[in-house]
Amino acid sequence: MPPARTTPRTRNGPHRRESIDLPEDRGCLRWVLGVPLALLYVPAVYACFLALAMSPQSVHDPLRDDVRFLAGVCVAVCFAGLLLTAVPVFHRTMGRWWYAVPFLLAGVAYVRALTV
Repeated sequence: MPPARTTPRTRNGPHRRESIDLPEDRGCLRWVLGVPLALLYVPAVYACFLALAMSPQSVHDPLRDDVRFLAGVCVAVCFAGLLLTAVPVFHRTMGRWWYAVPFLLAGVAYVRALTV
């Protein structure tokens, strides 16, 4: 009669190595990584809103430069957010929809800067 096994048998042998990226740990990690991204995108949303809300009256109005500046700030902050999202820790943990926010904001701000 063969001896009884005390450890469960797995594919890789009796000793199983646990992964660092456990699914139950990702929920808290998503919050920890998502809060700085959200705090980074709040000024971008505000700058984009101000760029959209301002309406210069004529071609020679100095408010046009302010709108273009705010749109440029929005694009720059969104680019910083994209760079932060491209870090491997964010890339593995966060979903792909986090890329949609900066692209959408930067696209709206860029179109606003061109159409002022």
